[in-house]
Amino acid sequence: MKETMPVFAPHLFIKSGLRDVTFYSKAFGAEEIRRWSNDDGTIHVVEFSINGSLFHLHEEKPSAGSFSPEEHHGITSSIGLFVTDVDVVMKNAIAAGAEEISPAEDYDYGYRQGEVKDPFGHRWLIEKKS
Repeated sequence: MKETMPVFAPHLFIKSGLRDVTFYSKAFGAEEIRRWSNDDGTIHVVEFSINGSLFHLHEEKPSAGSFSPEEHHGITSSIGLFVTDVDVVMKNAIAAGAEEISPAEDYDYGYRQGEVKDPFGHRWLIEKKS
């Protein structure tokens, strides 16, 4: 049997009733792989890929303890996105509707990093090893 590397594919929860999540394509060049919609056309789940790395947007389900950060004004995690050019990706994300949390800068531990909050409340740490 062929061994495979583990794949980390986070599920980010969004408010119910959303139809447009093009932010991720505009900001990070994410490709929408597939989508499952509710009967009214709103998003249930969307699967995206950024350079082969998968992540999912999933409609929140409070009965199961899954909440959108936008709804509750807080987060429990931050998504680290390693890119070739931190400044370009930060600029694209902000132009697509993200809020800058901290500007891109070089750190003494060997990374260039900046942080944005997407329109749905998720925080993205845009980073590159120097």
